[in-house]
Amino acid sequence: MRHGLVLFTSDRGITPAALAKAGEERGFDTIYVPEHTHIPVRRDAAHPTGGESLPDDRYTRTLDPWISLATAAAVTERIRLSTAVALPVESDPITLAKQIATLDHLSGGRVTIGAGFGWNTDELEDHHVPPAKRRTVLREYVEAMRSLWTEEEASYAGEFVSFGPSWAYPKPVQAHIPLVIGAGGGPKTFAWIARTADGWMTTPIEQDIAGKADALRAAWAEAGRTGEPEIHVLIASRPSPEDLASWAAAGATDLIWGVPDAEPGVVLAYLDKLAARLGLAATAAV
Repeated sequence: MRHGLVLFTSDRGITPAALAKAGEERGFDTIYVPEHTHIPVRRDAAHPTGGESLPDDRYTRTLDPWISLATAAAVTERIRLSTAVALPVESDPITLAKQIATLDHLSGGRVTIGAGFGWNTDELEDHHVPPAKRRTVLREYVEAMRSLWTEEEASYAGEFVSFGPSWAYPKPVQAHIPLVIGAGGGPKTFAWIARTADGWMTTPIEQDIAGKADALRAAWAEAGRTGEPEIHVLIASRPSPEDLASWAAAGATDLIWGVPDAEPGVVLAYLDKLAARLGLAATAAV
């Protein structure tokens, strides 16, 4: 299993670039950052944990994910650059395709997209995304962006995205940028992943990951997909050896470890302990 680090980025604490550099030096495989363009004061949408209020104020202070990952790319050579999770439907798809392709081009092909459908429907509505259609909107965005990334003269015609034959460069270094969907594990999500994405990212409150991984693989096979879906486990509390063994047996490809939103000294000390506990091999400083 690969080991990644997720930083709930804000305008406080360690920067994404500093974390990515330190993570790479300690043998971690991926850095993940989140996305919220803004948080409406109106609170109609419940947080995924079921709470009526947000757990803390970092939701209102998140940094732009693609700029954050670009700064990380500039000071690293190996670590993959991902999101946990981005909200593509809150951007213009043509512009977003350009941003992601540019990041993949400049980083040498290190981008993985972790995307969500958007639990905060108040936020989605400010971007003119109908909450009831957010899965359809995301599918069209993904299909349209893949067209721009792979076709010489790209075009797309959908309900929410439409453009005529167009040139768009740079193309990503990767022939296929991986897309992993972060959402509660259920039949609807797994059918969406099997049709459109490359894997699943668990939520912090996910239960029975092994059983749900089997359900995802069944949906994958039913959709006629070959190979295996990626499974990224977002770790919400310190796991036991039994947890780690269970996730490995379930086919987890990636474990995502949370990093404190704190000043660099605190975070680096935490990384040292985590890397030692996981038995990661340190690499030469970039």
